[in-house]
Amino acid sequence: MAMIHDERRTKVDGLAFGEGPRWHDGALYLSDMHNHRVLRVDDSGAVETVAQHNSAVSGLGWLPDGTLLVVAMDGQVLRLGPAGLTRHADLSGHASHGINDMIVHSGGWAYVGQFGYDREGGDRPVPSSLLRVGSDGAVTEVAPDLLVANGMIISPDGQTLWVAESAGRRLTAFTVDATGQLSDRRVWAELPARRHPDGICLDGDGAIWVACPMAARFLRTVEGGEVTDEIPVEPDRHAIACVLGGSDRRTLFLLTAATLGEAERSRQLGSARVETVTVAVPGAGLP
Repeated sequence: MAMIHDERRTKVDGLAFGEGPRWHDGALYLSDMHNHRVLRVDDSGAVETVAQHNSAVSGLGWLPDGTLLVVAMDGQVLRLGPAGLTRHADLSGHASHGINDMIVHSGGWAYVGQFGYDREGGDRPVPSSLLRVGSDGAVTEVAPDLLVANGMIISPDGQTLWVAESAGRRLTAFTVDATGQLSDRRVWAELPARRHPDGICLDGDGAIWVACPMAARFLRTVEGGEVTDEIPVEPDRHAIACVLGGSDRRTLFLLTAATLGEAERSRQLGSARVETVTVAVPGAGLP
């Protein structure tokens, strides 16, 4: 059991919709999706805007040279340089309904998930491909038939990728080769009813913390699907994403919101938060 050592505490409040939390270089980074900005949060809770865009942003990651990559959800992966955000890769030809989360491998490539269907038009989810973006911006499809690829994890040795399939209600694992190609696809955990996974992170015992928006809770699961811990949030809030960070990687940062990401309502309410709890087992791998 990953015992929870304290109550949830609010570290940052007043965001539109927080996504893509990452612990990097001693600070928390996240996207305030519908305020179109990337934020850095220090230990004191001070918030700095490190990048601003003209549309919704989500997944974050860093290339081996330290360059920040940012997902623009209309189909672009951007890179942050001295002139601000510029295009790193155009994924629109592979993802007609937009892209969402991303994780960047130490080898220099990124994996990017897509929605795969017209959510706003009321369509039902359909399978779509996970995309690989090379360090040169080249885009390829590396895994077909995922049901809304969302949060992702890479193991400490870089050889395993986990993907949260939100509409599939499961965590799927792949073996990663030296060029970023994927094989040995397997279902790592089927999740209980209404536990549709969004953001995820790995701990040092090999368990995965999962944000479940529709169930209003974060849960910790082990391979096979057994749930060892749950952190509920208020019934009128949603659990969106999580990451383990802090000096000992035992602070579990919890992104919560009173919306499910509707752009205008999220901006109007400004209800999204970064909350924290301390856990017994520290984080491992990426993010």
